[in-house]
Amino acid sequence: MIYRLNDNIFKMKKKTTIWIALIFIALTIILLKIGFTKPNEKVNKERPQREVDAYIVHPSLLINDISVSGSLQAFESVELKTEVSGRVVEINLSEGEFVKKGTLLVKLFNDDLQAELNKLKSQLAIQEQIYKRQKELLTVDGITQNEYEQNGLTISALKADIEVQKAMIRKTEILAPFDGMIGLRNISVGAIVNSSTLLATIRTGNKLKLDFFVPEKYSSEIKKGMNVKFSLSNNDELYDATVFATERGIEDATRNMKVRAIVKSNSNELIAGNFVNVKLRLSENNNALMIPTQALIPQDNGTMVVVSRNSIAKFVLVKTGIRKSAAIEITEGIQKGDTIVTSGLLFVKENGKLIFSNITDSI
Repeated sequence: MIYRLNDNIFKMKKKTTIWIALIFIALTIILLKIGFTKPNEKVNKERPQREVDAYIVHPSLLINDISVSGSLQAFESVELKTEVSGRVVEINLSEGEFVKKGTLLVKLFNDDLQAELNKLKSQLAIQEQIYKRQKELLTVDGITQNEYEQNGLTISALKADIEVQKAMIRKTEILAPFDGMIGLRNISVGAIVNSSTLLATIRTGNKLKLDFFVPEKYSSEIKKGMNVKFSLSNNDELYDATVFATERGIEDATRNMKVRAIVKSNSNELIAGNFVNVKLRLSENNNALMIPTQALIPQDNGTMVVVSRNSIAKFVLVKTGIRKSAAIEITEGIQKGDTIVTSGLLFVKENGKLIFSNITDSI
C-alpha cells in the first residue's frame, strides 16, 4: 500500500515538472516575439514624409532705401562779436527782423580814433602842399633831389597810417555779413564788450541746409544732385532736399560719412535746428529675385536654399543681396520660376521626396 502511494506521488511530480517546462518554453517564445529580434534582422518601418511649404520665385520691384537721422541748419549762421574791446554807443539789432548785407548793427565808441584820423589827414594835406612846392623848386635847382624824394616818402607813410586808422575804426563797427534774420540781442547801449562777448546771431531766413550721416557701406551710393526726402519728428509730411556736398571721408569713431543737402521745400514748420528723419532711395531693381528669409539655411561656407526639382529636394548654394523685413534678395544660385522650400527645412534631405502642403508666389 505504501509502495503504491509513493508511486503516485512520483508520477504527480513528474507531470508538474513537464507542465512547468512547457509554460517556460511558451513564455520564452512570447517574449522573443514581443521584445527581441534576431541579430541581423532590421526593422523595415518607413517614417511618414512631412509636408512642407514652398514659394515660387518671380521678379519683383526692389527699392533699396535707408532711413537715417539728420538736422536742419541755417545755410549761413554767424555769432556776431566784436574784434576789439570798447563801449557800445549805438545798436541797430532789431530782434527777429530781416537786415541787408552791410547794415550797421553795433557801433563802439571811436571818437579818439576819429580824432587821430583827422590829425593824420591834416598832416597829409600839409605834406602834399609842401611836396607840390618842392617839385617847382626842383626844376630851378632850389632843392636837391634827395630832399624832394624824402618828402615823397613822408607822404606815403602818412597815407599808410591813415589806412591803418580807418581799419581800426572799421573794427568798432559791426556790419551785417549777409542778408539774414537777427536773433536775440545780448547787449545794451553803454555795455563794455570784448572779443568774447556774444552780441547776437544772424541767420539766413529763407534758405536751409540738411546735414546727416550715412553708414560707410552706403557712402559710394551718395552722389551730388541726389534727391532726398525728410520728415519732422512731429509729423509725417515729406519735404524735399538735394545733395550738394559730402565730407569725402569716413569718421573713425562712427564709420559714417557726413552729407549735406539744400532744402528745396518752403514751410513755416522748417526751422534751423529741427531734428529730422531722412529717407534715401539708393537704387531700384525691377527684376530682383526675392525669397522669404526663413528659406535660408546658414552654412560654414555660405548660405543655401532647398530648391524643388520635379518634387525632389536639391540643396543650392546662393549669394544674398539686400535684406528687407520679411524677404531677402538672391543675386546668384536661383532663377525665375524655381520653387523654394520655406518650412520643414530640418526634415528635408538631399534628393528626398517633397510633399507640399502650400505653394505661394507672394511673401
